[in-house]
Order: sequence, then structure tokens, then C-alpha cells
Amino acid sequence: MNSSKFFIDQHGCAKNQVDGELIISLLQKKNWIQTFDAGEADLIIVNSCGFIESAKTESLNAVMSARQMYPKAKILLAGCLAERYANDLRDSLTEADGFFGNGKLDEIYKILDPLMNDERPVLVPEQKGVCCGDRNLLLNFPRSAFVKITEGCNNRCSFCAIPIIRGNLRSRPAEEIVTEIKELVSRGIYEINLIGQDLAAYGTGATDNCFGDGRTRLPNGTPGTEVAGGTLTSNTESGLCRLMKMISAIPGTFAVRLLYIHPDHFNKDILPVIKADKRFLHYFDIPFQNGDDQIIKAMNRVGSTAMYRDLISTIRTELPDAAIRTTLMTGFPGEKVSSFESTKAFLRDINPNWSGCFSYSKEDDTPAYDFKNQVPHKTAEERANELVKIQAEITKEKLASYCGQEFDVLIEEVLNQGEDNPDEGLAIARAWFQAPEVDGSVVVRYDFSDEVQKKAVKVGRLVRVKIDASTDVDLNGDFIADSPLNNSIADNSFKFAPDLI
Repeated sequence: MNSSKFFIDQHGCAKNQVDGELIISLLQKKNWIQTFDAGEADLIIVNSCGFIESAKTESLNAVMSARQMYPKAKILLAGCLAERYANDLRDSLTEADGFFGNGKLDEIYKILDPLMNDERPVLVPEQKGVCCGDRNLLLNFPRSAFVKITEGCNNRCSFCAIPIIRGNLRSRPAEEIVTEIKELVSRGIYEINLIGQDLAAYGTGATDNCFGDGRTRLPNGTPGTEVAGGTLTSNTESGLCRLMKMISAIPGTFAVRLLYIHPDHFNKDILPVIKADKRFLHYFDIPFQNGDDQIIKAMNRVGSTAMYRDLISTIRTELPDAAIRTTLMTGFPGEKVSSFESTKAFLRDINPNWSGCFSYSKEDDTPAYDFKNQVPHKTAEERANELVKIQAEITKEKLASYCGQEFDVLIEEVLNQGEDNPDEGLAIARAWFQAPEVDGSVVVRYDFSDEVQKKAVKVGRLVRVKIDASTDVDLNGDFIADSPLNNSIADNSFKFAPDLI
């Protein structure tokens, strides 16, 4: 019986989080014991991010810190950084005892014995399909889970290293995704967050056959983005639309959030599906990246700011309460003052609830790496900060508009009673327009002396609140009642990381 213990140090995006959850379950199947105290671990796994320079630095620092703090443990660099740079890092990153890519996670078994026997293995498995499987512990807050529907990307944006790291687009079979969602719902998960590098491209990979009738077309007939290879289905609906209709047929109480839809081929045929099933949240994460047509073209995107403005207008016409999140990049090579002014105007015009604004990162092996007219990093940072300020004004106004309204919110953390008022209980929650980890929260006030309210306000439960105040990023509200939705949500049978409970 194996009594070795492992600790996982998680970095990066939601897709990498799912990979981490899969690694945990794979090791547990081999009787490894997970510990949440790195000092107890025989093996420390740094599940790294390799997307941009700051993320790479963070992951490398995590390895070096682990080596210094826990000299007796074996340290495995896993994830995107290992996938991309394993052979280079083997010589330079002596603090790591092994390297494991993310192309095929179940091959982690191949390196465990060599790793623990001081052989310093390097394994970067061939990328096939979409890594999935049992997950016994989730790294989300209770009642929320990410479901990966694609891996890799075919968009080939000139600044992006994701295709280098994760490979070409591959999509999971629709029935497999539906089965996983049914399983999650049966085990008490309420919020399902669909993730992939580009949900719009679901089913369009060269080898995809998600519905048994061939790969699907990219939506809306976007020029210049058709995928070669494979049999093309005669069905005219987008793959994402077809998948969502299958999800809509699942019985039960749950909510579905769509994350990361590329704007160049946004699936407009999903809007009627969302309108017809209230379980699909009116939340759209659409990474526009820039608001200047010349920069957008240099990014190897085929859309335009006019097209993107029309898209937002269409969404809001069909779903007036839609919450929009986007991502904007500053300092892309060739960005002039006039280009940046266009992006500022674009941000104000589309008026998103949330946006992430960051400066360009010069990534090895991407086309933009060799572009002329590189923008100084300081300038790019200053421009990003300016966009952050503009977005803060927009978000503050959006949040103020929710005051006076009532929402069901998902409790993520229960705090102590208020210091000035021992009868005032406080909890942190999220409403439907707040995605996990990236958006703000709802601070819930309740009567700590009321046993009914204390019983209702528990981590992983939904409660009804009335919003009475807003800040720059958060909302405050008073407990009204326990949500009746709780009565039809299955009992939770998942474990969650202790620091998230």
C-alpha cells in the first residue's frame, strides 16, 4: 500500500485548474495521499502556467521556493511551462526533479517511479484528444465546477503561445460532455462553467466528430477561418449551439456559464437557446484584445471594431440584461497613440461589465515576437493602467445599477460576525453576473442571532439578497430568504480544497 504524500501547487487558468484536478485523482488511484501541507509532502507538483512572461516567472519562482523550503521533497514541474520548455529547463532549472507536460495526463504514471528514484525524468506526451476523467476533489469553491469542452486552438493570433503549448483544436464528444455534466449535477454541483480556448470553435477541429456526423463549420461563415480536413456535417447549426441544446435537455437545477468565446466567429445561434432556457446565464466572456482595426489585423484576427460593436449590440438587443466581460491588450507592436485612443473609445462604446487589461508579452516562437515597432514596456503598462481606470468607472456605474434589485447568490465564504455588531453575520457570495475568481463579489449581511438565517447562510448554498450598496468592484446586500433552488440541488459529494471552505 503506497503511503507517499503529494502536494499540488496550482497556477494558471481554469483549464490548467481542471488539469490539476485530474492529476489529483490520477495519483489517488495509485494510492498516493494528497496533503494540503507542503511540509508533509514526499512529492510537490508545481502545475505551472506558461502563457505570458509574468506567469512563467511566477511558476519558476514557485519551484525554486519549494526547493529551498522543502529540500527533502521531490519537485515535479508540470503544466504548460513544462509542456513548452521541459527540455530546455532540464539543464537550467536544477531545482526541479522532473518535468511532465500536459498533453496526456494519465501518462503521469510513467514518471512516478523514475522521479522518486532520483532519475530526473522528462516526459512530454503527444497531444491527443482532450484530457478528462474522474475528479474527486475540486479546486473551486463548493457547488461550482469547470468543464473543459475543447483543448488547443486554431485561431493563431500572432501574439499567442497557446497553440504552441496546447496544440491544434480538439473537441470532446458531445455525449461525453453531457454525461460529465449529469454526473456533476447528480453530485451537487450547481454552477457549470464551460471552458476552452475558444468555445465558438467547438466541433470544428480537423479530427473532430463530436456528434457522429462529421466536424462542424465555424459559425457565421467567418471568412478566412475555415478548418481543413475531416468530413463536414451538413448541419448548419454551430457545434456550440448543438451542444447547448443537448445540455438544455438535461433535467435538474443548475446554471451554465460560457467562458471565452472568440469574437471573430461568435455563435449567434446560441442566443435563442439561452433565451429559451433560463439555466444558461446571460454572461459572455469575449476577448476582443484591441479596439483599433490595424492592430486587430496585425493580431491575425479577421474581425473589425465595427463588427465587434455590432456583436455587442446584437447580444444586448436579444438579452438586455447581458453581462459582458472582455480582455484588452496594450503595447502590441505598432500600437501608436492614435491606436490606443481607438481602443479607449472602443472600451467606452462597448461598455462591458468587466474587463482584464494587460500589456503585451513578447513570447518565443510567436509571429509577433519579430514584429517591428515594439512598444516600450513602460508605455504599454501605462496604457494598460489607463484602461483599468476607464473600466473601473464603467464597472462602478454598472454595479450601482444593481442596487435595489434582488438576486440569488452562491455563498463562497462565511466570515465572522461584524466587529462593531456581534449580531451581524457576514458572508462572501457571487451573483450570476460574477464569474469565479475574476469578477467581484457580493457581501451578504445577515442576522447572526437568527438561527434560521445562520442555517441558510452556509458555504455552497444559494440565498436571496437585496442589494443596497455598491463599491468599485463589489456589492453589498441583506439576506432576505433561503433560495428555494436549494431544495432541488443534490447533496454535495465532492471534496474541496480546505483553503476554499
